[in-house]
Amino acid sequence: MNRFGTQFRLTLWGESHGPQIGVTIDGVPAGTALAEADFESDLARRRSSGTGGATPRREKDEPQIVSGTYRGYTTGAPLTIVFANGDTHPEEYTALAGHDRPSHADRVAWERSGGHNDPRGGGHFSGRLTLALVAAGTVAKKLLPATVRFATQIVGIGGCTDPDRFDEILRATAADGDSVGATVECRVGGIPAGWGEPFFDTVESLAAHLLFAIPGVKGVEFGSGFAAARMRGSEHNDPILDAAGRTATNHAGGIVGGLTNGNELVVRAAFKPTASIAREQTTYNRTTGRQEPLVIGGRHDTCIALRGAAAVEAAVAITLADLRRP
Repeated sequence: MNRFGTQFRLTLWGESHGPQIGVTIDGVPAGTALAEADFESDLARRRSSGTGGATPRREKDEPQIVSGTYRGYTTGAPLTIVFANGDTHPEEYTALAGHDRPSHADRVAWERSGGHNDPRGGGHFSGRLTLALVAAGTVAKKLLPATVRFATQIVGIGGCTDPDRFDEILRATAADGDSVGATVECRVGGIPAGWGEPFFDTVESLAAHLLFAIPGVKGVEFGSGFAAARMRGSEHNDPILDAAGRTATNHAGGIVGGLTNGNELVVRAAFKPTASIAREQTTYNRTTGRQEPLVIGGRHDTCIALRGAAAVEAAVAITLADLRRP
């Protein structure tokens, strides 16, 4: 299914090289101010510059609100936002028919659909659909308290955590016809305590659900994350400082018992290297029944996290909008 959420429910639809993609959101209260211009800041962070390791595919990514608003305010009816796909080159994927790209969804999509999947640019499995996710994140932020603040950035590329070296790593990787992975960190301050549900709908479980829906995300951690496995309780515990619940440290990442505790929410998402690379690879060809050399054409990111950071922030915002309390 392509739906997520309970009180803030969204459905993504469309394909990478189809005529358009979009999102329909149910649960947006009537009277929320919303215009196409409100999306630009978040969309700009996801939009490709065509340089610095980003894909040469240049889409305008102009949102069109086609339902759910009237005279600049939401009506309470389902909100639908669409984006036209313009800079498409579907012919680049003709030669790949049956010769499935390594670490892509090509083969599993073919198996699941009985051969009826759209293979152009990955179809519905493409990272292109994160555009609709980012748009939903913009709407979600409007439903959160004014105290909530987001700060999202790439904190590591190819195992390097020195931002001054990121461009150097990207250039060298692109020159090798290769790709590189990265880690994105999202910090959210000002969240009231008590949001979330115990066990199945914890803040972590719902946020991770959405974060893992972003193509290319292979790992998610909160607070100290996997480093907690190397710590003792005396190191990891977060002493409470005052009646407001502020803690001296934040190894929990702002979540205790599945609920927000009023401290900064800290989550990191690990992106794998982009699966489409310029280097020749050898992989199985369903058409011939043999392993054969494959050269992938098309336009791809050297590091998908460069534009995926906006999708990470959107996923966290959508989770909070779905869990918000009166």
